[in-house]
Amino acid sequence: MEKIISLTPRQIVAELDKYIIGQADAKRNVAIALRNRIRRLMVKTEIQKDIVPNNILMIGPTGVGKTEIARRLAKVANAPFTKVEASKFTEVGYVGRDVESMVRDLVEQAVALVRDQKNEEVKVKAADSVEEIILDILIPPVKSAGFTRSAPALSSAEVTLDEPTSDAELNERTRERFREKLRNGDLDDRKIEINIKASSSMGVGMIGNGMMDEAGMAGLQDMISNMMPKKTKKRKLSISEARKLLLEEEMSKLVDFEEVKEEAIKLAENSGIIFIDEIDKVASKSSKNGGGPDVSREGVQRDLLPIVEGSAVNTKYGVVNTDHVLFIAAGAFHMSKPSDLIPELQGRFPIRVELQSLTQEDFSRILREPKNALTKQYQALFESEEVYLEFTDEAIEEIARLAFLINQEVENIGARRLHTVMSHLLNDFLFDVPDTILANSKIMVTQEMVQDRLSTLVKNRDLSQYIL
Repeated sequence: MEKIISLTPRQIVAELDKYIIGQADAKRNVAIALRNRIRRLMVKTEIQKDIVPNNILMIGPTGVGKTEIARRLAKVANAPFTKVEASKFTEVGYVGRDVESMVRDLVEQAVALVRDQKNEEVKVKAADSVEEIILDILIPPVKSAGFTRSAPALSSAEVTLDEPTSDAELNERTRERFREKLRNGDLDDRKIEINIKASSSMGVGMIGNGMMDEAGMAGLQDMISNMMPKKTKKRKLSISEARKLLLEEEMSKLVDFEEVKEEAIKLAENSGIIFIDEIDKVASKSSKNGGGPDVSREGVQRDLLPIVEGSAVNTKYGVVNTDHVLFIAAGAFHMSKPSDLIPELQGRFPIRVELQSLTQEDFSRILREPKNALTKQYQALFESEEVYLEFTDEAIEEIARLAFLINQEVENIGARRLHTVMSHLLNDFLFDVPDTILANSKIMVTQEMVQDRLSTLVKNRDLSQYIL
């Protein structure tokens, strides 16, 4: 939480600017929404529980950054985040995903975040325990009958000792020397046999006369798993592989999972972000008067209402209240309008942000400025095989111009068009590395090369095979 409190809305926008070009209005609104959640937690009076988040509806064509803004916001906040597609849900009574599953997905993300945090806290202590387990396998402790060793046998080249005064001293000095070898990685390839927990494959299906809901089934499975005796199995692995498995087991022993669940539920309730994409796909067109598929669409909207407004949802980790979960919905609204959503749902998203279509200049900036720019991604791929890729300024401008032109003439898929263009431009080089383009080679992408390689894309008006 300390990290979030230290970020002002301006700083949040600055973080988003590192990855997303343009869309200043959308960034500003999500930054305010995120900071308001922290402000609510700092309120000390009873009114705190009445301060609800202002959910956001983002409207704009595909590929302009709606999803990326929400995803990056969650990373900036280090908050649980889940993305769902409204079109995948069906109303109660139909076969398909129910809307409550989005809350269960959010809690799973929260549990993973808290577990990772707790694991990090005990990692050093767990690593020490793993080291002792491996040393016990390599150098078993001294027994009363004298110093004994078991497989794997230790060669005289591995252990060189001065004359010991006792079996215990010999054992201890041998362990210390092997401890040093372990820490230096000298024994990583040595095979040892370890005992690890065997995963249970038992599942739960029909209960009584019907199917249990997802949360109930998962909870019952966990209860049965906890009641079953813990089985172990032996595996022969290299020390480096064994260390990873043993570390996971030791960390799980040191972490109180009940505490993890409690913290995860609080984190999901107070910091969780649910991004509902394609909300326009469940909008009922105003020209229709019921009947057909629009009935189901309206049913999904009505099922969404209590979740977005605030309700208690059963999950396998406990009951989660959605009163203070931040919901961000997004849609292109090509075939419908926000006003086609039922009025009650419209009211649950009071902040509306319209994202702008990308310009040619935006494409150019997208190729240059973000930390994860597509040009930088391709450079990293080539550098992994010691081939160095460079772009001239003119080449980047030409790529941006062609991507913008194709978006205008065919379907506008926003920044995703750059993936199409870049793959068409560089796939031949990627195919030839490292067979004919050898290590330490340099590839310079020029304006002429871009025009030559992408000319067929521009001339061919039927580009459906290239649309992602």
